[in-house]
Amino acid sequence: MKILFTFALSLLMTLSSLFAAQFKVDVTHSHIGFKVRHMMVSNTKGEFQNFEGSYNYDADNKKLLFFKGTVEINSINTRDDKRDTHLKKPDFFDIEKYPTMRLKMVKHEGEKITFDLTIKKTTKRITFKIEDLSNEHKDPWGYIRTGFVITGKINRRDYGLNFQKVLDTGGIMVGNDVKITIEIEGIKI
Repeated sequence: MKILFTFALSLLMTLSSLFAAQFKVDVTHSHIGFKVRHMMVSNTKGEFQNFEGSYNYDADNKKLLFFKGTVEINSINTRDDKRDTHLKKPDFFDIEKYPTMRLKMVKHEGEKITFDLTIKKTTKRITFKIEDLSNEHKDPWGYIRTGFVITGKINRRDYGLNFQKVLDTGGIMVGNDVKITIEIEGIKI
C-alpha cells in the first residue's frame, strides 16, 4: 500500500508539472541582494550581479513547482572594492575553491518556500517567505513574463563564512545573520 501511495504521489507531481510553464530568469530584470550588520551600527548592503536560473510556474494555482539557480560569487558588489576582494578570500567565500553557490527549490507551500542552499561545500535546507508571485503578463514583444520576490535570512557561519573581529566595545564587526532578497523576473521558454 505504501508503494502504491508513493507511486501515485510521484505520478501526480509529474502530471502537475506538465501543466506548468517553464521560465528562464531574465537577469537584467532580476536582483539578488543581501544585507548584514556592520560594527553593530548599520547594515552593509550588497548584491550578486551574475547569476542564472529557471523555474516552472503553475499559473492556475499560483505556485512554483520547480526553481534552481546558480550565482557567480566573483560578481559580488558591496560598493567597496577592498571589502569585495576580502569577501572572495578564504575568510568568506573562497572563490578559488568555490566559485559558485546554488539554490534549488524543495517545495512551495502557501507563503513559504523551502530550498537547498549550497555555499562552499555546505548544503543546508532553508525556508524563506514568498512576498510576491505575479500573474503571467505578455510584454510588448510577445513574450510571456512572470516573477516573484523571496525574502529570508541565513546564518553565514552555517556555511563556513567565519571571519570575525571583536570590537573594543565588546561588539562584533560583522553580524552573523544575513538577510537575503531575491527578486526574479522570468521569460517563458
